[in-house]
Amino acid sequence: MSPTTNLQGGRKKSVVTRHETRTALLFASPWFIGFTVFLLYPLLASIYYSFCDYSVLRRPVWIGLDNYANLMRDEVFWIGLKNTLSYAAMALPFGLFVALGLALLLNAKVRGMPVYRTVFFLPSLVPTIPLAVLWLWVFNGEHGILNTALGYLGVKGPNWLGDPTWSKPALALLAVWGSGNAMVIYLAGLQDVPQDLYEAAELDGAGWWAKTRTVTLPMLSPIILFNLVLGIIGTLQVFAEPYVMFPGGSPARSTYFYTMYLFDNAFLYHKMGYACAMGWIMFLIILALTYFALRISERHVYYRGS
Repeated sequence: MSPTTNLQGGRKKSVVTRHETRTALLFASPWFIGFTVFLLYPLLASIYYSFCDYSVLRRPVWIGLDNYANLMRDEVFWIGLKNTLSYAAMALPFGLFVALGLALLLNAKVRGMPVYRTVFFLPSLVPTIPLAVLWLWVFNGEHGILNTALGYLGVKGPNWLGDPTWSKPALALLAVWGSGNAMVIYLAGLQDVPQDLYEAAELDGAGWWAKTRTVTLPMLSPIILFNLVLGIIGTLQVFAEPYVMFPGGSPARSTYFYTMYLFDNAFLYHKMGYACAMGWIMFLIILALTYFALRISERHVYYRGS
């Protein structure tokens, strides 16, 4: 084959490659445009606005680190952060435990199990606002269904909505109500546990708890870690339920969470730059907690084949 033929073939191949590249970019362009407009630009803009005095209604004015310095002296900021961390410390482990326990129960081989699984998953499909309104009735201190049920057991129920001691535990109970998503993920992981491991444990005389501790939990450890990370992100960003159930963070600001103060700064006080700074501080907190969880998991999470 002559050099001229090789050159012509190379040019044709180059033209075809450029045409395929343009076609691929054309088909991918809606995603690139959406990513740039709705994610990348707002992300970069929020970084810039966090260093500005910005109210949306007028041009941003660069003030450097003043927003972050003012946050460190803001009493309400620390109240919101403390409330959020306290709520997460209750809702996160409780939610993980309940979701895992339900998954273990619903993994049993009994008749009608698909029906039971559907029933326990349904609450997670209820929209947030109607769910919050429903639980306002459930937690009513005088006529709520929860205190009524406790009364039949001879227990006087607390004032869930009006007592600062019980307001955050009430929200933690509400978080457990929607643990169906995590339960389904655990169920999927349980289906993937090799049966020969259970058979080997039974030959060694292991009972139900021993098999759960030595086989089930190690095999589910990556899924537990996954749900833990999602739980950290979700509980630290709780907003809709307390905003509907406890207006203004009542009682006594015991439910005034970080995201509620961020929302008020952005859309009520028109301090968008201040709110952007709060958003990035929360991002760093979530990032640090997630990194800490991943570092700890290196000694406790078992990956098959590793």
